[in-house]
Amino acid sequence: MPKMKTNSGAKKRFTLTGSGEIKRKHAYKSHILTKKTKKQKRNLTYAGLVDGADKSNVKLLLGLK
Repeated sequence: MPKMKTNSGAKKRFTLTGSGEIKRKHAYKSHILTKKTKKQKRNLTYAGLVDGADKSNVKLLLGLK
């Protein structure tokens, strides 16, 4: 059997934490920032965790399953 390939887009977007959670960045922080409030831009800065409903799909893309 050949090796499983990791999805190239997924490996750039997600990282694994020590406890096995999957970290992600927020969307809407790259352009058209003038109409967004300071608070909104500040809250988009911090990384979040992938939701439980999406975790299995992301693990498949990363070749962890």
